[in-house]
Amino acid sequence: MAAELAERVIGQPESLDAIIPYIQMYQAGLSPEGRPIGVFLLLGPTGTGKTRTVEALAEVLHGSAKNVLRVDCGEYQMEHEVAKLIGAPPGYLGHRETQPMLTQVKLNAVMSEQNNLSIVLFDEIEKAAGSLQRLLLGVLDKATLRLGDNSTVNFERSLIFLTSNLGAREMARELRPEFGLETATVRPAASAAVAAIDGGRSAAKRLETVAVAAVKRKFSPEFINRIDLMLTYQSLDAVALDKILDLQVRSLQEHLDRRLGERSFQVEVPKRTRQFLLRHGTSVEYGARELKRTMHRFVMQPLAALVAEGRVAPRTVVRFEPNAAGERLDVLPGRLAA
Repeated sequence: MAAELAERVIGQPESLDAIIPYIQMYQAGLSPEGRPIGVFLLLGPTGTGKTRTVEALAEVLHGSAKNVLRVDCGEYQMEHEVAKLIGAPPGYLGHRETQPMLTQVKLNAVMSEQNNLSIVLFDEIEKAAGSLQRLLLGVLDKATLRLGDNSTVNFERSLIFLTSNLGAREMARELRPEFGLETATVRPAASAAVAAIDGGRSAAKRLETVAVAAVKRKFSPEFINRIDLMLTYQSLDAVALDKILDLQVRSLQEHLDRRLGERSFQVEVPKRTRQFLLRHGTSVEYGARELKRTMHRFVMQPLAALVAEGRVAPRTVVRFEPNAAGERLDVLPGRLAA
C-alpha cells in the first residue's frame, strides 16, 4: 500500500506513512469500536497533494478515485444550507423535497467489492458554517450522524478527511525566500547537502507551527480533540515537481492510447520543454495545482487541433519544443515511433 500511494502522491512520504497504520488496524480488526477508523486534518499550502491523497487512497483501496463521498464545505457557508446534508425534519416545509446528502446508502455506495471501508472528504472545512462543524462533533467522536427523519448513519467503517488551507498566506511568506527552481549561491557540495537537509527540516517545522496556530484560532478545542492526526503537507521541491510532471505526461500518453486506440501516437517531452511547463505551471501560491491546466493549454489543446485536422499519423512521435521567444510550445510531428 505504501509503495502504491507513493507512486500517486509525490513529495509527502511522512503524511502517507502516518495514515497507513490506521488502515492496517482496521484490516486487522483492531480499530476502536464506536469511532471512525481515522480522522485526519490535512493542512499545508495549496497544490501540495492534500486532496490527491484522498483520491489516491480511493484508487488503491477501491480501484477508482471516484469512490469518495465528498462534501465541498464551500457550499455550506450559510447556516440554513447545512440542512441539505441531513434533510429537514418531519413537519418542516420541504421535508420530502430535501434529500439528505450524508445517508447510509450513499456512504455504502463508495465502498467496493474489494474493500468495505468508506472514504469521506470534507474539503476546505474552514469555509463551513459553524453548525456544520458542530454537526461533525458527533460524527468524529461517536461515528454517528442523526438525520432529519431521525434515522442514523454509521461511520465506524469510514476514514474521514478534512482538508484546509488555513494559514496558507503565512506559509507562502515563510517559503518564498526558499522556493524556486533557480539555485542559490554556489557552495561546496558537502556543505550544500547538509544545509539543504537542515533547511528542509527547519521549513517543515515552521509550516507546521503556522498551520497548527491557524487551526487553534479557527476551531474550538472540542473539535480539535476529535481529530486523530493533523498532518502538515510540505511545499514541493524541484525533484517532486518534476516527478509530478512525469506523472502528468504518462497520464496524457495513457489517455491518448485509450481514446485513440490504433490511431494513437507517442508524445515526446524533452528536458527544456519540461522546464517550460514547470515554469508556467508551478508557483509558491499554488504549488503544482496549475500544472494540469498548463499541460492542457500548451500540450493537450494543440494536440487536439492536430488530431482533428488529421495531421498526426498513427504510431508517429509528436515532439514539443519551446519557441524562440519562450512564450509557447511548438509541435513537431514527424518520425515513426521505435
